[in-house]
Amino acid sequence: MAYISFDKQHLVNLEFTMNKEILRSNRSGAFCNTTIIGCNTRKYHGLLVVPQPQLDKYNHVLLSSIDETVIVNKEEFHFGVHQYEDGTIMPSGHKYLREFSAEPIPKLTYRVGGTRITKEYIFADNDSRIYIRYYVEETGQPIVLRFDPFLAFRNVHNLTFENHDANRKYTPLKNGAAWKMYENYDSLCLQFSKNVEYTHAPLWYYNNFYIREFERGYDAVEDLYVPGFFELDLKQGESVIVSAGLEEKNPATFKRQFDSLIESRIPRDSFEHCLQNSAQQFIIREKEGTRMFAGFPWFGSCGRDTLLSIPGLILANGDKKTFKELIKYLIDTMKGPFFSNRYYQKSLYYTAVDSPLWFFLVLQKYEEMLCVSKKTVWKEYGDVMSKILNSFIEGTDFNVKTLENGLLYAGNENLALTWMNVFCEGRPYTPRTGLNIEINALWYNALRYAVDVLREADKKNVDLEKWNVIADKVAASYTKCFYDEQNDVFYDYINDNEKNDMVRPNMLIAISLPYCPLNDDLKKKIFDITRSELLTNRGLRSLSPRSEHYREVTIGNHRERETAYHNGTVFPWLIMPYADAAVSIYGKSSLPYLEDLYNGFEEVMSENGIGTISEIYDGNPPHESRGCISQSTSVSALLYLKYVIDGLKK
Repeated sequence: MAYISFDKQHLVNLEFTMNKEILRSNRSGAFCNTTIIGCNTRKYHGLLVVPQPQLDKYNHVLLSSIDETVIVNKEEFHFGVHQYEDGTIMPSGHKYLREFSAEPIPKLTYRVGGTRITKEYIFADNDSRIYIRYYVEETGQPIVLRFDPFLAFRNVHNLTFENHDANRKYTPLKNGAAWKMYENYDSLCLQFSKNVEYTHAPLWYYNNFYIREFERGYDAVEDLYVPGFFELDLKQGESVIVSAGLEEKNPATFKRQFDSLIESRIPRDSFEHCLQNSAQQFIIREKEGTRMFAGFPWFGSCGRDTLLSIPGLILANGDKKTFKELIKYLIDTMKGPFFSNRYYQKSLYYTAVDSPLWFFLVLQKYEEMLCVSKKTVWKEYGDVMSKILNSFIEGTDFNVKTLENGLLYAGNENLALTWMNVFCEGRPYTPRTGLNIEINALWYNALRYAVDVLREADKKNVDLEKWNVIADKVAASYTKCFYDEQNDVFYDYINDNEKNDMVRPNMLIAISLPYCPLNDDLKKKIFDITRSELLTNRGLRSLSPRSEHYREVTIGNHRERETAYHNGTVFPWLIMPYADAAVSIYGKSSLPYLEDLYNGFEEVMSENGIGTISEIYDGNPPHESRGCISQSTSVSALLYLKYVIDGLKK
């Protein structure tokens, strides 16, 4: 029995299978993503979703799906599965499924009468190409396989409809054909490892329905273009490999390429291997540099998420080369002291006050996990460290400034500069303007670390004394600012209008850092509050259930989801600071419950995103997965937790 597999009883249940997705990306940022039965339930789903930099910075769905038909004795059996706007499922190929296995690559087994066929698919690592292999395990007589490709040629965030601009022509290829529906797009090349007959018969299939988009309050219906169909004969023991890519290839190489890719792939045959397999998929290598996707299928790159993901995805593997490449990309795209936080409508946005401060923690992890000296850290990154600290001291964009008491003030009512940055109806829902408990802890940690680095690497540097003085000021001001001893509460943030005492995980971040301005008693108090009110078996809640603003689930339309996002939603990435805080306070005695937390995630390997970790989970049990099916920070947190556990055992 494979590590992740489902039998006929599960596969014929659409409610079960349409909630389970398989994903594979490559180093160009292209990906394949669909449900395990091949029924697309999101506008982001497709067998070949690729960047089209000549058009924009987004991915585009070229090949939405391929419908297979098996013809036995002139009787047709359709393996495809589509849902339409009126609720119709047609065809309903899932009824022929007997097994799904994810090891070592996704594999579906179909049976029609005495004919048994397997379908396996694999995505190329360095080429925007998917290979699909069909193998006839059993059949009493030769069969005909027919293939109908469904084309979209549109941005992943949009939908498409029948139109007169679509190019209905095709280009013959060796054992295949190519189409280019619109100007400036790459061509989609579909080829077969065997001789095949192509019949050009253009049709539009109307009202394809994406139920996940409907649930999220978005448009959920589109038309897809089927240019024609391919047919070939197969008999028992024979196989054919289908290749879909942007360039024509020699069909004689398909089998060798397919087998080579399988050998290089980390199999999904254990919990840890699933995490390692998933971790590979976020790294994007381009001419402009190496960057990291925040999450699939809809997020792009994000400076904050990259920094939060580096410890678990990169440093825990000892991958110094990729670490340096990722940091170089972030530095190359800096604006003043800020790292680019997101790409939207062809522009970079820098609204993240915490990312420059997380950078210092990443350097601390770099030093610790890869055994790098402070002198090396300063030599490689001292200029950036100085730029960030001195800009924040002098005052910079987004009303970021250092007050007389050394604390860092940031933002205004129209900005959301921390990780709690969702917007609702044009305004930040959780602006947290002013003095933030985790931002100032990160500020203190950055100052103290920079001072320690300078003391070893450059004692005569003029910034050493300046940074040390400000760090001392922060140490003297921090507890008075964020802890109300009389009422025994911690403030999440403070400004001229309010002192917000909501119980959020931001105070946990504060006590997880190597340099913390709070004493041990207060650190333990925060940890106990966090463990009692925020910790779940899927990570930490963004708000205590005791709050009147708490939201039990993160579902509904855009507004409903955004208002819930930081008001109770569980974030797995917070496991990283939780683990650091636990070890800092309780040392090796924290091992049993950290192991329980890690092992508890194994059951999600067969849920939602197969073999990976989702972006978020509901605040209330059973903590259903939500958001992106595969999130870099979530996968990183589990791999980092494993690294911490292994360290404690040693």
